[in-house]
Amino acid sequence: MNAVPDRQDEDAPLHPAANSGLVGHEGAERSFLDAFDSGRLAHAWLITGPRGIGKATLAYRFARHILAQGNEEAGGLFGDALPVDKGGGGLYLAPDHPVFMRIAAGGYADLRVVTRTINEKTGKLRTEIIVEDVRSIADFMSLTPAEGGWRVVIIDCADEMNRHAANAVLKVLEEPPKKALLLLISHNPGRLLATIRSRCLKMPLSPLPEDTVVRLLLEHHPDMNPEDATDLALLAEGSIGRALELEAEGGVELYRELTGLLDRLPDLDIGAMHDLSGRLGKAGADSAFHTFGDLLRAWLGRRIVELSKTSNASNLDRWLEVWEKINHLLDRTDAVNLDRRQTVVGIFLALQGAAKP
Repeated sequence: MNAVPDRQDEDAPLHPAANSGLVGHEGAERSFLDAFDSGRLAHAWLITGPRGIGKATLAYRFARHILAQGNEEAGGLFGDALPVDKGGGGLYLAPDHPVFMRIAAGGYADLRVVTRTINEKTGKLRTEIIVEDVRSIADFMSLTPAEGGWRVVIIDCADEMNRHAANAVLKVLEEPPKKALLLLISHNPGRLLATIRSRCLKMPLSPLPEDTVVRLLLEHHPDMNPEDATDLALLAEGSIGRALELEAEGGVELYRELTGLLDRLPDLDIGAMHDLSGRLGKAGADSAFHTFGDLLRAWLGRRIVELSKTSNASNLDRWLEVWEKINHLLDRTDAVNLDRRQTVVGIFLALQGAAKP
């Protein structure tokens, strides 16, 4: 269950288990470190915030820190313990530390990572974390740590647990073993059982500042046009993970093309619309279509917020109706494999109607 990729694409962001760097969450690190050093470490932490801002990276930093401490006390399972390197500040552990390397390789005995698994019948990734994925957590956490320190479980992400899986985790939270730590990552904590939320120490993380996202993008892609980096940071709304995804999916070019059509409404460039719909409807364009949907939803959201500040209630009602229609159309296209070209055309015709005086 220690889900770490076998190989890392050079252009892809590092998997959180292999990422030694974290920016913008120093206060969260200090809170955890103070709790650990004082001996008052909560047995379960709920790390919340938007996708792609570093929640999983922070969870692995938590895990590495306390597992390395236990490794030091026990001398290391294979006699390979090294001093914990605090050179990076906070919970930093050097990438050449044995604990870091073994966690990155998915082979540390005292760490269990729970994520969605492959359905053996279909060969596809499940849409939720099922009870079989979490059933062994209680036994794992109650075992004597293999390396003399702590046992740690990371659930990434807890929102994806179905009700049976959530109830199984709740039982662990009600009777937590000693020297065991449960780290729940959540993009939308409102989807979790209230009883789970109440039994965890909450650690909300904020989106990263726009200039921080720009800096991280340019560090990851030194040849990127700074204007593109600025646009990506704006579209990603404080999420470096989302910014990198958008960059890989051609998000800047797609957004500029989309807004070029939207800015002309109610006039509609039929040729440009059909060109876009044709590209998004091609086989293998699933990712581009989903990016289009995300960018469109964000544009519509901003449009509705602007309209809500005016006194034109009928205009606002019309755009809210279009918002609901487009969301339903996008969701239904995914659910029942509708023709994506027709979906895109239908969306622009609905937007054209809403934009008419």
